[in-house]
Amino acid sequence: MTTDPQAPGPTSGPESTPGTAADTAVDTAPVSRRSLAKAFTASLTGTSLEWYDFAVYSAASAVVFPVVFFPASDPYTATILAFSTYAVGYVSRPVGGFVFGRLGDKIGRKPVLVTTLLIIGLATFLIGLLPSYATIGLAAPILLVLLRFAQGVGVGGEWGGAVLLSSEFGDPRRRGFWSSAAQVGPPAGNLLANGALAVLTAVLTEEAFLDWGWRVAFLASAVLVGFGLWIRLKLEDTPVFQALEARGDAPAAPVREVFTTQLRPLIAAILSRIGPDVTYALFTVFTLTYGTVTLGLERSQVLVAVLIGSAFQLACIPLAGALSDRINRRLLYAVAAVGAAIWAYVFFAITDGSSTVVLTIGIVLALVFHSFMYGPQAAFIVEQFSPRLRSTGSSLAYTIAGVFGGAIAPLMFTIIFEETGSGLGVAIYLTVAVALTLVGLALGRDSNVQEDADYLADAPATDGVDATRASSGTTSSSD
Repeated sequence: MTTDPQAPGPTSGPESTPGTAADTAVDTAPVSRRSLAKAFTASLTGTSLEWYDFAVYSAASAVVFPVVFFPASDPYTATILAFSTYAVGYVSRPVGGFVFGRLGDKIGRKPVLVTTLLIIGLATFLIGLLPSYATIGLAAPILLVLLRFAQGVGVGGEWGGAVLLSSEFGDPRRRGFWSSAAQVGPPAGNLLANGALAVLTAVLTEEAFLDWGWRVAFLASAVLVGFGLWIRLKLEDTPVFQALEARGDAPAAPVREVFTTQLRPLIAAILSRIGPDVTYALFTVFTLTYGTVTLGLERSQVLVAVLIGSAFQLACIPLAGALSDRINRRLLYAVAAVGAAIWAYVFFAITDGSSTVVLTIGIVLALVFHSFMYGPQAAFIVEQFSPRLRSTGSSLAYTIAGVFGGAIAPLMFTIIFEETGSGLGVAIYLTVAVALTLVGLALGRDSNVQEDADYLADAPATDGVDATRASSGTTSSSD
């Protein structure tokens, strides 16, 4: 069976439930348990390590870079400039999405993931070596922006491949859970990054931290990236991509095909990401400035609050992904989005003081709402596209949404709060972002596991891939 490369994009349909024909077509994961565990671990650890690199920059952009790279400006302007460099990492993501997304559909998921890990790791390590403004002047922030751009390119190509790595090794009926492996990466990376910065700020003086202490967190990425490469290089490509190769069904021009045949799915996937992106930027990036400048709390206190919130997400994201396999994925996503919008108003109302406990509770609950959007998100985006265009479609959706969502959000939050002196405008901004996400969910479709079954029926039976089991629904006890 072959697929028409010009077939129209997916349309809305009922989500497959246990007992349907689509469901019985893929009764278990089409790989051995060992291969599945390796894929899950590679997706989880790889994105965690890459997001450590990205998150340590995000945290430093709020508490370090305004002083180290923009010291000639007043505090408000320096913060704006620092968040602008933060935005560069989002603006550059579509470059990675276009380049590496199409390569994921043409040459495979694995080589793309190895390359993106190297790009982010090298860029982050070099930031740790970058001289300050006081040493080399204007060249310092220019080089910072260039390295931030490289980080964004790497992350833009990373996400789509990491999601497919775990979801295409796993049972398509459990796509929500298996895809959540990559989704745990941001909070895990954020946990590691903010944890490292919290320890450094606690044990070092202010002068020592700003002089050299912050660099330790960046330089440590070399060890983390090496570990991630070791895991990914040991893994084969996904069964779905192996099936695409066996059928000779790889797209010749995947980017063009996505825009010409799957425009509605692309729009749905893009809009679905904006609300979660803005929510995450508000409660993990902007709160670092809000807590220190407005509430008058210590930097380490705010970092610990974000740290605790990220720790809760480690459990909440896979839980939400698994739950979305049992109930309608879009409904769960939508309820969490509305909850996040409402909570933003509550958050600014209850944190109008200097209580660390209240701030922590506010951030934790906000990130729980984010988890129940973010957990199902990867599966929702992946299942909008046919298997032969998944890498390109998912990567484009992820990176384009990042430009309109997370890229400008911290900058807009800072400007709105500075002009109004109130969190109401910030909460309204988030509400608009959530409304766009609800539109995207309405435009999207529910899962169709039969697509995977059709492809896996042609998969070569190598390294644990058992095409007969995938198509017949019989199980295997092999490890």
